[in-house]
Amino acid sequence: MDYRNQSPQILRDFLIYHETIKGHSQATVDEYFLDLRNFFRYLKLERNLVARGTPINDISIMDVDLDFVRSVTLNEVYDYLAFLARDRVVNQNSRYKEYGLSPTTRARKIACIRSFYKYLTVKAKLLDENPVADLDSPKVPKTLPRYLTLEESQQLLNAVDGKNKERDYCILCIFLNCGLRISEIISLNLSDVHADSLRVVGKGNKQRVVYLNESTAEAINRWLDRRRQIVGEYEPALFVSNRRTRMSRDTVHVMVKNTLLRAGLDASQYSSHKLRHTAATLMLQNGVDVRTLQEVLGHEHLNTTQIYTHVDNSQLRMAAAANPLAHFEPEKKNEVQQELLESDE
Repeated sequence: MDYRNQSPQILRDFLIYHETIKGHSQATVDEYFLDLRNFFRYLKLERNLVARGTPINDISIMDVDLDFVRSVTLNEVYDYLAFLARDRVVNQNSRYKEYGLSPTTRARKIACIRSFYKYLTVKAKLLDENPVADLDSPKVPKTLPRYLTLEESQQLLNAVDGKNKERDYCILCIFLNCGLRISEIISLNLSDVHADSLRVVGKGNKQRVVYLNESTAEAINRWLDRRRQIVGEYEPALFVSNRRTRMSRDTVHVMVKNTLLRAGLDASQYSSHKLRHTAATLMLQNGVDVRTLQEVLGHEHLNTTQIYTHVDNSQLRMAAAANPLAHFEPEKKNEVQQELLESDE
């Protein structure tokens, strides 16, 4: 997506700052653009700057300037939040349209607006006051990540079949053993593969080394042997589709769903990202400390990793068992005491 041709100068400068100075990925910058474009479109519609009834997706934001963004009020942002929660169409292509975005999605969009105004006041110094400084985010309910058990993970790996079984098995192995994101897997190149490790480019183009266990290394070698028969060294991508080009995110998603179904697992409850959750949980359950797990997963902040400590409840069970009242049993009353108690009733 080329945001440079679709955004006014004040927004374009903000996006370029995040892309070049902050080092955010293209996908992240594109999300910022889409979120802010939708916000400005909503404001123009509510301020009657376009004809009533104009579809929100048809509204241009090329005329948005510093005076426009300076005039935004906190109440307008809260009205926008209400629109997102109540009126925003979730899926335009669905036969039955769904309305209202989740608290998590709304919180992300509000964080984008906050970041934009912080840039204008602190970095670019184009605004003296931040009109959204006191903006509250929607309360996001805490949910535990869903994951496969060890037995279900083995069940999934055993279900891999078909003409791409070496490739698909290798991808699932990396998901379940290394905890990579789907974007990290599809961006792997042949040059990133080493004897006992992978060079992974994560969010914000941050690089890390992920070490391979025996089964994952063997799965990669089997796929490389098969890959040589399919595509030449001219293609840098580690994982290629049937068209002999780099696999897409959608292709991986479909493969994961189909394998889940073949394994007899509920494909509606699990996804590619849930396999990353599975890897994190299995590591934690088997002695990996949370800071090491943070490095493996490529989390910037430890609190992102700490959600997995709530999944492994073995420590909670041990804490409950360690309570000195854990084995307390009430004394049994003798027959005389019992008769007195019953007579009082």
